Amino acid sequence: MSTFELLLSGDLLDADGNSVGDLALDLLAAEPRIRQSFIDSQRPKKNDATYQDRLYNMQILPDDVAAADAIVICRPWVKPAAFAGGASRLVCIGRAGIGYDKIDLAACTANDVVVFNSPNGLTHSTASAALIFMLTLARKFHLQQQLVRTHRWDLQKDAIGLDLVGCTLGIVGLGKTGMELARLCGPFQMRIIAFSPHADPAQAAKLGVKLVNNLDDVLRESDFFSLHGRLTPQTHGLIGARELSLMKPTAYFINVARGEMVDETALITALRERRIAGAGLDVFEQEPLPPSSELLTLDNVILTPHWLCSTRQAGRTTMADVLDGILRVAHGQLPDNILNPDVIYRPGFQEKLKRHS
Repeated sequence: MSTFELLLSGDLLDADGNSVGDLALDLLAAEPRIRQSFIDSQRPKKNDATYQDRLYNMQILPDDVAAADAIVICRPWVKPAAFAGGASRLVCIGRAGIGYDKIDLAACTANDVVVFNSPNGLTHSTASAALIFMLTLARKFHLQQQLVRTHRWDLQKDAIGLDLVGCTLGIVGLGKTGMELARLCGPFQMRIIAFSPHADPAQAAKLGVKLVNNLDDVLRESDFFSLHGRLTPQTHGLIGARELSLMKPTAYFINVARGEMVDETALITALRERRIAGAGLDVFEQEPLPPSSELLTLDNVILTPHWLCSTRQAGRTTMADVLDGILRVAHGQLPDNILNPDVIYRPGFQEKLKRHS
């Protein structure tokens, strides 16, 4: 059987050529015909001051498509231009994570390439990131730390926080991460409500979550409002000035989903004018967050670099799931968690997959 060429996006390496976290590549040790390499043009180079500016705009190129049977991506885009030279060899793309808004699924299907993701690896770490924001905001941790660092112990009275017990948590998107957040908050005896049109009422009831019929009610009632779910044309700009105006002035806004789901200008205004108490943000409309962003000047917001969900355990679990899909394809089988199921029935894809059976 011929060699199976696996390309991994270069952003999974650091400037020294070492993997960023545990990529679980040891799982391929028993498959010598799977030859792995990284896309060198995407990896950081030492003393490259421009790399971070390019990181979130990198794309899979036609040469990458031509060179691989399978590609695993972290941050790069997969646009129609990637298939400018066709895709006679490439059979699958594995997304090392949950979101796939950077992948043009229609273009992949048209070129007989199956796309799959790892929807479970980051479930707990994403939900716990939201909980971290809730706890740090509630206890004014950012202010508490500042008082110590600036020797202003006399201002302790300004840093009196609150307990989560008895507060209302509002979740938008009661999928895997939303449900895990509800589970984690169980011991805090919070009232939990959620707006999620496709949620399972039985699962929600089991977690003690009350499903409500509209987003506005969640915004009005929440002491902590946590945004989950994936970015789609329907959820793009879901939270704007009108929605933020419905929140209590004592409420906190949390986003560990996607920055594009929120009108960032409107959120900055709400924070600056103290229309809401504060926010915890791991994602932004533009990433990396520009140095000119007013978010960096506000004292009632906690910011993390779209990395708060990244843990050693989550990284390995995510990559292990993706590599399991790669192994299945390398043996002529379909991967789990397929995102473009229509491709399965295309003769061109079936022929590609058959080569490896």
